[in-house]
Amino acid sequence: MTEPFTIQDLRDHFAHCMQVLGGVTAASRRLDIDERAIRRFINGERPLSPGLLQDTAKALRLLIADATAAEAHLTATLAAHPNAPQTPQA
Repeated sequence: MTEPFTIQDLRDHFAHCMQVLGGVTAASRRLDIDERAIRRFINGERPLSPGLLQDTAKALRLLIADATAAEAHLTATLAAHPNAPQTPQA
């Protein structure tokens, strides 16, 4: 049985999401929120609203799409240019 998330768990996860978005400054730009406000959400000085969490999820989805497109471009470039630098094989 899993225990429900606590408010602190949610704040910790929100802080992790801010790091995934590139840190507070980058997340601030992506979410169009002041950096100080993001720090206040993380520190518990301001409550995390459902709207903020939905906006964060949307920003993460957009980041995934951007990263996927960038990876596809690199893969296509490597396929089109066989003499391009190769990554080491594991």
